[in-house]
Amino acid sequence: MSKSERGQLRIIAGSWRGRKLGFPEREGLRPTTDRVRETVFNWLQMDLPGSRCLDLFAGSGALGFEAASRGAAKVVMVDNTSETVTVLRSNIELLSASRIEAVCADAITFLKNCDQQFDVVFIDPPYRMDVIAQCCELLESKQCLSDRAKIYIECDASKDLTGLPDNWQCLKRKTAGQAGYHLFTREMDS
Repeated sequence: MSKSERGQLRIIAGSWRGRKLGFPEREGLRPTTDRVRETVFNWLQMDLPGSRCLDLFAGSGALGFEAASRGAAKVVMVDNTSETVTVLRSNIELLSASRIEAVCADAITFLKNCDQQFDVVFIDPPYRMDVIAQCCELLESKQCLSDRAKIYIECDASKDLTGLPDNWQCLKRKTAGQAGYHLFTREMDS
C-alpha cells in the first residue's frame, strides 16, 4: 500500500465498487488486502445476496463494507475501539448504508449477549490475540449461526486452528504472506 493510500481502503466490487473509505491507523489494524478480499468474496459470491453478516473485529470495515456492497441484507460490524466505531459510522453515513450497523463492543462480550443469527461471519482479530477458538465456540453455543452458515477466519499463517466446533468443515484455505485465510461451513445433522 503506498503512502498516499495509508488509512484508506477501496471497495472492490458491487454497488459501491471503487469507493474509497478512510479508517484510523492504529497498531494491529491491518485491513484484509484487495487480493485476499477478491478471493474470499469469490468463495462467498453465492452466499452473500440477502444474507445476514457479522464482521467481528471490524477494524477498517473492509470485509463488512464489501459484503454489503455485494448484496448482504444486513451487516453488523463489531469493534472495541470507540474511535474506530466512530469512523465506521461516518463511512456508513457517507454510503447511506442503512443495512449496516456498527457496534462498539468487545467481540467476546458481543457474542455472549448475541440474540441474532448470521449466515456469514468474518473473524479477523489482531494476530496477537488468541480468541478465535473462543469466538467460534460462542457462535455455536449462543446459536448465532444459521444452519449452513459460512465462517471466514483470517489469522497468522503459522496459527494452528484447533478447538473449532466439530460440525464445522473447512471448504477452502489459502495463505498470502503472513496471512492464513480459511472458509468453513457449518454442517447440521440431517
